[in-house]
Amino acid sequence: MTDPEPSARRPYRVGYAPGAYDLFHIGHLNILRHARSRCDYLVAGVVSDEMAELAKGQRPMIPLVERLEIVRSVKYVDAAFVETVPDKVETWKQVRFDVIFKGDDWRGTPKGEKLERDFAAHGVDVVYFPYTVHTSSTQLRRALDALARPGQPPLPEQQLTAERR
Repeated sequence: MTDPEPSARRPYRVGYAPGAYDLFHIGHLNILRHARSRCDYLVAGVVSDEMAELAKGQRPMIPLVERLEIVRSVKYVDAAFVETVPDKVETWKQVRFDVIFKGDDWRGTPKGEKLERDFAAHGVDVVYFPYTVHTSSTQLRRALDALARPGQPPLPEQQLTAERR
């Protein structure tokens, strides 16, 4: 799917921005800010600890209740929803959004293409925003792990990028 023209302001009524939002950082804030600029009402989907572990192979460092409170407190977010199922269409059946926002690291990947196919059948657009390359929860977690285990070099950026997909 193609993104709307930058000059088009708020072309959607309800937007959905899912994520783990672990170790909340500027990349998370950027996604939420950009998403809110494209819709009248923004719901942030905060994945449960179990869902995050299923998707990423490890539980978030910050517990769900705290991640939810952080995301709810962001001024761009109108509501926060705990995402407990892996199927985004099942989430859509509960939240009923017009557009789902993802980082452009999903664009062109098997996960992104599946998301686009699944939502096209329901008239929901997928809009990608630039991924904040210099900061990610994965990078922050690796840095914290390296501090906890001196002498272990952090992973190269290429490996971190591959792990995100």
